[in-house]
Amino acid sequence: MSYTDTLLASGERILRRARQHWFVMVWNARWAVVAILAAVALIIMRVLIGGSGPVLDLLGYLTAALFLVGLVVIAWGWLRYQNEEFVITSRRIIHVSGVINKQASDSSLEMINDAVLTESVFGRMFGFGDLEVLTASESGIDDLLMLTDAKAFKKAMIEAKHELALELERPTMPPIRSGTGADAGGQAASASPPPAAAPGAFQAPAATAGRAPTLTGDVAPGEARPATGAGYSASPAARATPAPGTPHDAESSRDAANALERLADLRDRGVVTEAEFEAKKRELLDRL
Repeated sequence: MSYTDTLLASGERILRRARQHWFVMVWNARWAVVAILAAVALIIMRVLIGGSGPVLDLLGYLTAALFLVGLVVIAWGWLRYQNEEFVITSRRIIHVSGVINKQASDSSLEMINDAVLTESVFGRMFGFGDLEVLTASESGIDDLLMLTDAKAFKKAMIEAKHELALELERPTMPPIRSGTGADAGGQAASASPPPAAAPGAFQAPAATAGRAPTLTGDVAPGEARPATGAGYSASPAARATPAPGTPHDAESSRDAANALERLADLRDRGVVTEAEFEAKKRELLDRL
């Protein structure tokens, strides 16, 4: 695991890694290369001269020092080159450098306004370029010099910024359905099926739903006669009108008998239960 991986926040992921071109390492180690070449030249010169003496011994020590210092500087430059990288994550750009003492700077993708890419002819030939990142903040990453494949790095940065913008605009919870309580109740009522009737209970016909059924003498074929009571009442028109000259008690007795016959018929067909029949029977007899 690299040092950059330890800097990632929860949910943050690395999208692209890049380094500076290896020309940068060579340029930083240019004096070390010169020292090694000088040491090689001194060795060749001593071999050609030959002999011994204090001057030649001093020249030999100088040659060894130049060679060793040159190797150490080149090795240190290579370590610095390997430990320096530019990383694009899903949230920011991170620049990490340093071999022993680490240094990390970053710029949030949200704060990036633009990125200026500069590629020279030499850079296009060898695949590197300079990328200037313009941010709204004064601190952060500004210049990425001699970056390997700088064009692809810029494209990856733009795509990551776009993805982050979409993620921030995406709702984190489902939208709340608008509407009044009456509308919601009406929709729930229309969506849910009507409750099933209990076995043996009387149901009003669909054509008369919403109004109290009346007890009349004429009933459509196949339609059950509803019993009065338990939420139903006989309409005034359904009540028999006493004929002229007929005693009121006799007329009431005939109505009660007719009602009992209808109730018995409903009981026999299973429309009303035995308990409902007995209760209505007692009610009719109490009225006499």
